[in-house]
Amino acid sequence: MSMIEKGLGSNLPPSSKNSLLERMFKLTERNTNVRTEILAGVTSFLTMSYIIFVNPAILADAGIPKEAALAATIYASVFCTILMALWANYPVAVAPGMGLNAFFAYTVVLGHGLTWQTALGAVFISGIVFLILTITGIRQKIVDGVPSVLKSAIGVGIGLFIAFIGFSNAKLIVANEATFVALGDVTSLGPLLALLGLIVAAFLMAKKIKGALLISILATSIIAMITGFIAFPKSVSDIVSFNLPSLADTFLAMDIKGAIAYGIISVIFSFTIVELFDNLATLIGLTKKAGLVDQNGKIQNLDRALQADAIGTMASATLGSTALNAYVENATGIQEGGRTGLTALTVGVLFLLALVFAPLIVFVPSVATAPILILVGALMISEVKNISFDDFTDVIPVFLTIILMPLTYSIATGLAFGFISYTLLKLLTGKTKEIHWIMYIVSIAFIINFIMGGH
Repeated sequence: MSMIEKGLGSNLPPSSKNSLLERMFKLTERNTNVRTEILAGVTSFLTMSYIIFVNPAILADAGIPKEAALAATIYASVFCTILMALWANYPVAVAPGMGLNAFFAYTVVLGHGLTWQTALGAVFISGIVFLILTITGIRQKIVDGVPSVLKSAIGVGIGLFIAFIGFSNAKLIVANEATFVALGDVTSLGPLLALLGLIVAAFLMAKKIKGALLISILATSIIAMITGFIAFPKSVSDIVSFNLPSLADTFLAMDIKGAIAYGIISVIFSFTIVELFDNLATLIGLTKKAGLVDQNGKIQNLDRALQADAIGTMASATLGSTALNAYVENATGIQEGGRTGLTALTVGVLFLLALVFAPLIVFVPSVATAPILILVGALMISEVKNISFDDFTDVIPVFLTIILMPLTYSIATGLAFGFISYTLLKLLTGKTKEIHWIMYIVSIAFIINFIMGGH
């Protein structure tokens, strides 16, 4: 029995047909109990809590004040995770999506030159679009219309893009006039700390240690302090504070008018495409693992889960953070027996409690979070196993989607070249039956975007 189990002990009330938790979460129907659900929630939180440190670091690159970015990350995660728990009754926690935050910071803000306020306006509008697409059922039709090879390629490409950002933040890859990019000085302290963090995180993950990524972040930060790379906290208030981080700099700072004036269609479209495939694919995988798919292949409450995600994305933009996603790390909690929204509710409460440790964010250097980006990217490229390389009209679009995301520093560009090339190659080779009508619309939209000067 684990220490957590001993701490919970047998004092927790058993599930009963008359209890409030039973009525809310249908524990008996899903063959689970309160203790199992709470333990599952603790496990999920430990595996995904790294986002508390990583997301603010990415948003700070876009110019968002780090304290406000931290507060927005946590509050948005709490809101949508609890909404997912109570509305959809899923054992699935939600937080700002890796990939979507990179697209926000490095493509939309730094790439397109938008202000972060305008980009938040685009995120809010995309949330509205998600909600409309979900309620009308179009969201599912769009996903169904995109070929599976491109769905997998999108995941792989985003993984490479995130990993590239991680290598760059760690100064393991640097700019070079002759070769564009080159290896950084791996003998200097920063890159050495990042490499150490990468090894620690990979080792812990290989050993299936719960909270491996969070442990790596904390361990690397402590070593950075010991080596003088960053300063030590000077008092307890530098570590723990009940003065909660302020949202003053980001709350309702989104510029919706600016987003519309910019001609934001291409950005909204890209947000929508990435969010559609990433979130829906994750939800499908997690619900299968949790046994929430019936014998006809229908997923229980999927519409409610997607609605919660859309509403959560609008709330996230309002608070000052990016679009939200169900995290694949929820699989660890489901593996521990999580089957209901009580698991997600537990994660939401733990995210809220994490606010008291908000001061720690300034003592987490980029070399501590960079290894996490690299590892998350490495995990995402596992989708390549689902790609068949037998058909050349599939190979080229897949290759362009994957390679152009990191090389152009733009997820949207990779999507555009992948979709357009797929549609054109299938047309030119007479394989029109393999082209869903959605693909024509998507490809034309991307072509128009290029003609209008989008990139």
